[in-house]
Amino acid sequence: MAYLIDTDIIIYSLKNHTVVNQNFMEYADVPKSLSVVTYGELIYGARKSSNIERNLATAHRVAELFPLINLSASIFEIFGELKASLGFKGQIIDDMDLLIASTALSHNLVLVTNNEKHFRRIPGLEVENWSK
Repeated sequence: MAYLIDTDIIIYSLKNHTVVNQNFMEYADVPKSLSVVTYGELIYGARKSSNIERNLATAHRVAELFPLINLSASIFEIFGELKASLGFKGQIIDDMDLLIASTALSHNLVLVTNNEKHFRRIPGLEVENWSK
């Protein structure tokens, strides 16, 4: 088993969320990675914050700690399929979240997120919430 860590879980960890950090310690030996989308969301958050330089440094450090998975044709194949099938059902999910989910599916990773409401609607996606 290997994990794809969603943006919200990274932010919880940076804010010293006890349960999240306990899970990071418990699963220290299990491979974990980030989508390049999560990295972009961290950079965006840093750029709109009141302490841009410090938060950019933190985002860059997070990217050093976790391998980043770049977007690929196979990820976009899954993205297109999911966006169409969920759209036909009237279940719209943000494109960034769909790209993160597509990355997890493409690489056979368990997605670690607190956003269970959206991600549990995606067929075949295994989700764990490390904040509970």
